[in-house]
Amino acid sequence: MSDHDGVLAAEQSHLDHARAELARMREHTLSLVPDGGDAIADEALAWALHRRALSLVDDPSTTLFFGRTDHDDGQRLHIGRRHVTDSHGDPVVIDWRADVSRGFYRATRDDRAGVRLRRRFGVEEGRLTAYEDEHLVDRHEQDHSSAILAREIERPRSGPMRDIVATIQPEQDALVRADAQTTVCVQGAPGTGKTAVGLHRAAWLLYAHRERLTRQGVLVIGPNRAFLSHISAVLPALGEVEVEQRTVTELLTVAGDGRKEVRLRGEEPPSVATLKGDGRMAEVVRRAVWSVVGDPAQVLESGAVVVTRGSRRWRVPGYLVKDLLHELTHRGIRYEAARALLPQRLSHAVLQLFEAAGDSPDDVVQDAVARSAEVRKAVKLLMPAQDAAKVLWRLLSDREFLVANSQDLLTGAERDLLLWPRPPRTAGTAKWTAADSVLLDEIGDQLQRTRSRAHVVLDEAQDLSAMQLRAVGRRCSTGAATVLGDIAQGTTPWSASSWDDVLGHLGKPDGSLEVLDRGFRVPSAVIDYAARLLPRIAPDLSVPTSVRDDPGRLDVLEVPDPVAWSATVTAQLLAEEGSVGVVVAANSLEAVASTLTAAGVEFSRLDEVVEGDVQQRVSLVPASLVKGLEFDRVLVVEPADIVDGEPDERTGLRRLYVSLTRAVTAMVVLHSRELPPELA
Repeated sequence: MSDHDGVLAAEQSHLDHARAELARMREHTLSLVPDGGDAIADEALAWALHRRALSLVDDPSTTLFFGRTDHDDGQRLHIGRRHVTDSHGDPVVIDWRADVSRGFYRATRDDRAGVRLRRRFGVEEGRLTAYEDEHLVDRHEQDHSSAILAREIERPRSGPMRDIVATIQPEQDALVRADAQTTVCVQGAPGTGKTAVGLHRAAWLLYAHRERLTRQGVLVIGPNRAFLSHISAVLPALGEVEVEQRTVTELLTVAGDGRKEVRLRGEEPPSVATLKGDGRMAEVVRRAVWSVVGDPAQVLESGAVVVTRGSRRWRVPGYLVKDLLHELTHRGIRYEAARALLPQRLSHAVLQLFEAAGDSPDDVVQDAVARSAEVRKAVKLLMPAQDAAKVLWRLLSDREFLVANSQDLLTGAERDLLLWPRPPRTAGTAKWTAADSVLLDEIGDQLQRTRSRAHVVLDEAQDLSAMQLRAVGRRCSTGAATVLGDIAQGTTPWSASSWDDVLGHLGKPDGSLEVLDRGFRVPSAVIDYAARLLPRIAPDLSVPTSVRDDPGRLDVLEVPDPVAWSATVTAQLLAEEGSVGVVVAANSLEAVASTLTAAGVEFSRLDEVVEGDVQQRVSLVPASLVKGLEFDRVLVVEPADIVDGEPDERTGLRRLYVSLTRAVTAMVVLHSRELPPELA
């Protein structure tokens, strides 16, 4: 709208003032000299100041605020990405995460929460270009959709995913601000913003519970490195620079939290990987770990622990040792913790013999007995030291050991699948697979408790096996989780059929299930077309609806050679603003890459991407990696090939559904083969 009343000029002046104050805050932080009293404290303080300075970096391509609320009590609050104060400590911009910012997202005429006016700003290159006012006290003002909001949602994208703080919807805001102790599971259709909800929830939790979450850590888990690269800029843009981001594979193979690095060098059939991911394997490996606890009657000389002290020998009978072992192995602690307690338990039993003989031993005597050669030898025999790799190596090599630990759990045929046809000579020479890494992690947790974060955000959770979900659940056993996904987009052989199963395996059965089915990013022409597949791939899910006024564009073209046509269509899509995603089956990737190269189209291959490496407007991406990504315009090449690239039709159609729901503005489908009946 025109600025005849000077509103935009006044608001731009306030923005300029906010930028100056943010720069002052950062300069002040950089000027501080860390003085904690000693070298270690100085280093910690210096690192804290460094993090603070990073969080105060201004991005000139965006504005520090995107909205304003005027309140009944006279307050006027500018809502933005971070809190900015002037030199007197008075607020210039209010952080979107603050409680007083709720009204910007949730206030309605029926429930104003003290808000009289809500103002939204249009932004271009960091400057305010327009504004819209909504007078919540004026019941005669006609409700209408926000053009600024629609423009921001539909704005062409290039590069990594951006934050959505200016466009968060009321139902999304409720999820973002859910109680810190509550595990929230979001079933979200394509384009509903579930990934953004999870990331903004992490940012809100870090704001509302800074000390605990910073100390214990926040972890974001995504399906692949391309996905993490896509979302990597969101949290830093919100001032959160310390959130750990991992793929599931990295989580289970990279050294850390007391675990060794696991090198994946092996491959195995999907049937074997599926079985290794089955929830029953948790009990198999638990039994394997604890099965080595010895029977005193069999492993100890004379069936008892005998300690020599001075001229006397003290004997702890086998039945008492067995009772001590039973108490330690059935109290719910980890194997290594029980093993560490056993010397003290045996020593205490010896001291009781001392006392019965009239002696009065103290703690020094008990510690000496616990460290004695006789007790250390008994502990080694009763609870030998274990290594996760050696336990799994034995389980997959030794049929007798596997049978003993899988009675009533696995069939003979399943044991045959698990056992290595040619077992490696040692655990060190084993070629571990991705499914093995999950079992190694489970065994490692039986040996020693896994570190828990304060919060875990898990995206595309429907694709994880029961054992993978257990591994993630261990990382938030003392915290909560935000679980994101879409049952219709499950594309692994073990993908979940219900969120109850997912939450159960995570160890969060009381998690709150919420459904997002209003699409803000995917236009109706695209989502309606893809949704034709839902009755076959996820009949229990409701059909998502697009709430955008712009229906977008969909072109389904039958051509003689889709690969040959891909370069021409890509060039046409490049003529319009924004990013372009070319989605193909894996077996067509090289052919399409050659076609684009020959036509002079510059592109990034997302199957080769490293974090921050996407430089081109065009991204060539195999269908197996496109989940979670979005592009302004999408070209899908030969849908039938995408379906055929999966082991079964349902998984193939789900993969196609994912591929068909990545466009924000327009989608072109090229095919020469027959389309699935629902899309024909």
